[in-house]
Formats: sequence, C-alpha cells, structure tokens
Amino acid sequence: MRSLLGILLLAGTLRAQLTPGQKQLNLDSFEKVWTTIRDQHWEKNPGGLDWQAIHEEFRPRIEKADSIDATRALLREMLDRLHQTHFAIIPSTVYSDVDVTLGDGSPGLDLRVIDGQAVVTRVDPGSPAEKAGVKLGWAVVSAGGKDLAPVIEKLKSDPSMHELMLERAVLARLSGPEGGKLHVVFLDAANRNVALDLDLGDPRGIPAKFGNLPPQYVWFEAKKIDGAQYVAFNMFLDLPRIMGNFGDAVNSCLKCDGLIIDLRGNPGGIGGMAMGMAGFLVDQAGRKLGTMYMRGATINFAVLPRPEVFKGPVAVLVDGSSASTSEIFAGGLKDLGRARIFGTKSAAAALPSIIDKLPNGDGFQYAMANYISDGGKPLEGNGVIPDQEVKLTRKALLAGHDPVVDAAIEWIQKQRGPK
Repeated sequence: MRSLLGILLLAGTLRAQLTPGQKQLNLDSFEKVWTTIRDQHWEKNPGGLDWQAIHEEFRPRIEKADSIDATRALLREMLDRLHQTHFAIIPSTVYSDVDVTLGDGSPGLDLRVIDGQAVVTRVDPGSPAEKAGVKLGWAVVSAGGKDLAPVIEKLKSDPSMHELMLERAVLARLSGPEGGKLHVVFLDAANRNVALDLDLGDPRGIPAKFGNLPPQYVWFEAKKIDGAQYVAFNMFLDLPRIMGNFGDAVNSCLKCDGLIIDLRGNPGGIGGMAMGMAGFLVDQAGRKLGTMYMRGATINFAVLPRPEVFKGPVAVLVDGSSASTSEIFAGGLKDLGRARIFGTKSAAAALPSIIDKLPNGDGFQYAMANYISDGGKPLEGNGVIPDQEVKLTRKALLAGHDPVVDAAIEWIQKQRGPK
C-alpha cells in the first residue's frame, strides 16, 4: 500500500526464526529500500555517502540476519546513516494498528489525545454527534465495543510515534460504512459513562480529487470572533474553492482587528497553495516562505502579493497534527515576521514522503525532497515552534473554551490597543 504521509513509526515485535522464504523476502526488502534511496533521494550521493559501498556493507549482514527484528534493526541502521528524518521502517504489526480503514462514514466530530484520553475537540454543526448531544471535552472510552485506552497506550509507547498518526489512528476507529451506526461510550463532564448509538453520515466537507489519491473531504470555515476574522480549513486541497474562500474571507475583513488562521489538525496538501495564501498577507514582492530541494530541481516558495493585502496582526494556530504545507505556511510567515504562532509544536513533517509496502510486509517511508525555511532552518524534524505555547485541556473544552483561540484573540486585542 502506498500513502502520502510524512510520519515516523518504529516498533519491535516478537523475535522469531526465519524460514528460507522469509529470508528471501527480507533480502528483497533490503534491495527495495536501498534502490529506492539511490534513485529517489534528492542528493546524487544520499547523505553525502558512497551508496554503493553502503550496499556492499549491509547486504551480507542482511543475509546473516536470523530474525525479522534483526533485519529491521539493520535496515534502520542503514537509514540512520543518512542522518535525515522521514526515512523509517514500519513493522507490519504497527502498520496494521495505524492503517485502520473502517469506512468513510463519520459521526461528525474530531479528537485529540490529551493526557492519554481521546477527547472531543470539535462537534460538526448538524452532524449525528451534535444531534445525539455529544459535547466538547467528552472523552471516548470505547467505539464499536473496543476500548480505546489500550490502543492509545500501545501507540504512545513508541517514542517516535507521531502525534498526527496517533490521532488519525484513534479517529479512524470512530468511522465505518456510511449509513451505518456505531456504538460509542463517552465520559461526560461528570465522568459518567454515556453510551450512544451514533449514525455514520458523510464526512464534513466536499469530496475533492488530487492526483492518484482517493477523494478527500475538504471543508472551510470563516467567522468573526471579537472583531477578528477566524479562518479554518482541514486540508490544502480543492485549490479553486479553498483559495477562493480564503481570499473572500480576507478581502471581506481588510479592516478587521486581526486574522486568525487555524491550521490545527491540517496535514497539508498542495504546497503551492501556501504561496498563494501568503500573498493575501505579505505586500512585498521577492519574499519567500522557503526553498524545497529535489534531485535536479529547486523550488522557491515565493510569496505572490495580491493588489490588496491584509495588514493587521495575523495569528496562526498549529499543533502536532499540523504537517507538510501547514508547516511551510506557518513557518514561512513566522520567519517573515508576518504572523505570531500559537499552540503546540507542529508535526515536524514538512517533506513530501511516501510509505511503500515492502516484500516482507513492513512499511518503508522515504522522503523525496528537502525543505529549508526562509530563516535558514529545516522544518523537517524540528517543526514550527510556537511563539506562545498554549495547550488544549479537557477542562477548558468542557467549559466551552478553546484556550488557543482565546490566547490569539487576547494578543490581537493588545495589538489593536484601546479604541
């Protein structure tokens, strides 16, 4: 299975002796990993290494490996020689836990893992969840008869587990066939169990196609909050519609006290959209968000200024599920001094990467480019660091507050000064 996800997943499995057939599959997997890096890495000499010499060193060691654990350890050692993130071996057991696909039907809510609990952070208007009375801050105990705590604990036990992948894996367990029902047990504000049979409807948004990816449901939201324009969207996809909506939201509020762009949970998408959106906020030509380096090509993420731009204070909200284009956009605006960042550190997964299934059943993640922000630092492995760290808490959500939005509003009001 191939998937455009920028996520590191590592885990161990029970040690088991290999059959001759399994040994051959591991050798085939080694060859696929080595060849892919040779052909796809953005540097002709990946990591500055003699890649042919790497092959000659590791092939005999792989041949002698007597377990799947030993094979994975050698492949990871080889990848570690690159000293670059977004290169990983994903054990098939972890891959099956993470890559859960139960269907496109959704109850219409979003989750974050907060202090080990799957906490409701958004209930979509008009959704089955809203109609059933689900509230912000409720914690999900089980879905479809399966407790979530063991799943969260297992996935979090891997120190390199990515927050974005963790939350996607948990949220996937609250999905199923459209038109079906899902039995979900929540903890309410008083920590009492509330059992609900939730209808599974269409996901929020409008389906959009991009390349060979399956259709993705993309939504956009804009509203006024205390004199500021608040904008949120879940992916940098559906370019004509989302760019149009973003432009309308900004242009309709050029005199607003401030602009809040909420990229929490946004895994990215089309990189060029970051350049276009930045053009509504930066009036100087010749500026750029950063530079992406690929084999034989360099792409400058140049800002494309619009005839009219918003010149007021801009707050960008990020969290550990903000990745890829979200990081390019947020990090670039920060480096240009055009936005203040609120929330928690982003996913540190800015590079375009692919996860391929290896012959032995494991997954292999590899990056195809490198990205350096305008400030001269790679976002990959570092992420966008907030200017003001603000964490979501279940207590605040239960009280109907979003502390990250509240902090952004408070800052905007201070920039405005007394009226």
